[in-house]
Amino acid sequence: MRAITIALVAVFSACAALATPVRIKDLVEFDGVRSNELVGYGLVVGLDGTGDGLRNSPFTEEIMANILERLGVNVTGEQFRPRNVAAVLVTARLPPFARAGAPIDVTVSAIGDASSLRGGTLVMTPLNAADGDIYAVAQGSVIAGGIVAEGEAARITQGVPTSGVIPAGATVEREVAFALSDLSHVRLALRTPDFTTAARIEEAVNREFEGAAATMLDAGTVDLDITAVRAASPAHVLSRVENLLVEPEMRARVVVDQRSGTIVMGEEVRISPVAVSQGGLTLTVEEVPLVVQPSPFYEGESVVVPRSQASIAADPGIGMAEIRGGTSLSEVVAGLNALGVAPNDMIDILKSIRAAGALHAEFIVN
Repeated sequence: MRAITIALVAVFSACAALATPVRIKDLVEFDGVRSNELVGYGLVVGLDGTGDGLRNSPFTEEIMANILERLGVNVTGEQFRPRNVAAVLVTARLPPFARAGAPIDVTVSAIGDASSLRGGTLVMTPLNAADGDIYAVAQGSVIAGGIVAEGEAARITQGVPTSGVIPAGATVEREVAFALSDLSHVRLALRTPDFTTAARIEEAVNREFEGAAATMLDAGTVDLDITAVRAASPAHVLSRVENLLVEPEMRARVVVDQRSGTIVMGEEVRISPVAVSQGGLTLTVEEVPLVVQPSPFYEGESVVVPRSQASIAADPGIGMAEIRGGTSLSEVVAGLNALGVAPNDMIDILKSIRAAGALHAEFIVN
């Protein structure tokens, strides 16, 4: 099992070594073609006694009173303590080019002390963007994925019952003012900035349109001149650009997750010749109390005498092992697997190799 974790990395990286071309749409974001975040504050009703305790969540009572007053019900000075309502935050993402009347999904999350939103219905909730304007209105039945079961002395929760979704639960009421047809230039923003990848995108676009339509501005931006291309509209130009194939260049990286002991290496990772010695100490403390009793027919009482046993054992370790310099990922993996240590110990070894200057890659710890 020790060698399997890193061996799997070698398999994945061997596939990456084939350098399969990737569509430009999977490498970049088109400037202006983006989604917008929406948020609203609403009320979920119809819960089976799992809503907010209004004494602990006074804002729930306030919003409920406001909704009833808008419906013509005067509740001023009234005392009501229902347990079938819950105050929630409603979030959604307005996709690019969404038109009025289009449905979008929403997520509903309790903000009070409600224990579950299962079976509830979200009352009409306006959704605002960062500019404060209302762009959508949400309403519908909440689908919560979690479940809660409890008895007199036990309680079990599976999933998150205080959060749920409403598929197509909101309707777009206002469109984002963005005219793609008026653009003369569109910038392609690389998700992972890299000079080589940006240069290859520039070359692929110019080869497609047989001219200087694209210009690399920096490692993360390529400017596309719409006016230099004969097309019906900018949308037609982008439809051709996004499907062009480009071979992305990847930086040498080692990513480790200390919690799970996962190690992932890129194809370009290299290690200079280095010697490694690894071992550790195990400290054991054991309590073995001794009960002392009085002799028969004598007065006295039993006494518990504490006794502790402590020991330190040194792990044999791997001794001093040499890792030869690797010219490919398979050689690097073979050298690390030859150490024969667990993944968590391998993470510590990689940290030490990096500190010694022998690991030639970006080291990322999660």
